[in-house]
Amino acid sequence: MNKQNLTVLTEFILMGITDHLALQVPFVGLFLIIYTVSVVGNLGMIILTKVDSRLQTPMYFFLRHLAFIDLGYSSAVGPKMLVNFVANQNTIPYNWCATQLPFFILFIISELFILSAMAYDHFVVICNPLLYMIVMSQRVCWVLVAVPYVYSAFLSLTTTTKICMSSFCGHNVIRHFYCDSLPLLTLLCSSTREIELIILIFSAFNLVSSLVIVLVSYLLILMAILRMNSAEGRHKAFSTCGSHLTVVIVLYATLFFMYVQPKSSHSFDTDKIASAFYTLIIPMLNPMIYSLRNKDVKGALHRIWKNLHKLPI
Repeated sequence: MNKQNLTVLTEFILMGITDHLALQVPFVGLFLIIYTVSVVGNLGMIILTKVDSRLQTPMYFFLRHLAFIDLGYSSAVGPKMLVNFVANQNTIPYNWCATQLPFFILFIISELFILSAMAYDHFVVICNPLLYMIVMSQRVCWVLVAVPYVYSAFLSLTTTTKICMSSFCGHNVIRHFYCDSLPLLTLLCSSTREIELIILIFSAFNLVSSLVIVLVSYLLILMAILRMNSAEGRHKAFSTCGSHLTVVIVLYATLFFMYVQPKSSHSFDTDKIASAFYTLIIPMLNPMIYSLRNKDVKGALHRIWKNLHKLPI
C-alpha cells in the first residue's frame, strides 16, 4: 500500500445526513431529542423488566434483550453523529470506523433473530399455554438469545475484517452519516466481488430466515385464534401479538427498502433517510409501542409511580 493510502486510512469524512447548513441546527435538536428518548425508554425497559416481579416471564426476557439491542445500535451511531453536527467536522478516525461497523452489524442482525424468538414465544404461549413454562424454560430462552449474539458477532467480524484488509483508494469520503458496509465498498480499489457476495448472501439469509420464522409463527397463531370460541380469548391473543407485530412490520419494511431494492434504483440519499429511521427512530419507537400497547408494562409503570409517591420527602 502506498504512502497516500496509508494517509487516507487514518480517517474518513462522513457526508452526514444533509449538506444544507440551514438544516444543521434543527437536526441537532431533533436527533438529540430522539436519541435521548431512545436511551431513556430502552434503559427504562431494561430496568423495568428486571426489577418488576410480574414481568419475569420469557416474553419480557426477550423484550429486555430487544431494548438492549436497540440501545446498542442507536448508541453505535447516534453520539458520533451528534458530535459531528455540533463540531461541524464530519470526520471519523479509521479505528473508530472499524469499531462502529462491527457493533452496528452485530446489533442489527441480533435484532432480527430476537424478534423471531419473540414470535416463537408468542406462538407457544397462544397455541400451547399449558406447556408454555416447560417449553420456554430459562435454558431455552438463553439459547434463543445466545445463538443470535454469537452468529451476529461472527458475521460482523467477518465482514469488517474483509473490508479492513482490502486496499482503499485515495478517496476517503463516505456518503453516509456513519460507517456502513455498502458505502465503504465504494472506496475500495481492490475487488469487492467476494465481500459483496458475502453481504448479499448473508443479508438475504438473515432477512428471509428470520421473516419466515415470524410468518410461520403468526400463521399458526392465526389458525389457533380462529379456532377459539371465546371472543375474550381472541382479543387477548391479538393484544399479546399487537406490539410485536407493529415492531416487526416497521423494521422489516425499512430493511427491505434498504437492501432488496434493485441496484439501478439504489440511492445513498434515500439510504440515509431509511438508515436514520431504523438506527434512531425505531429504537425510540419500540419502548413506546410496548409501553402504550402492553397492559403489563403499563401496570408495572403505574406500580413504580405509586411506590415513588409513597416515599417520604
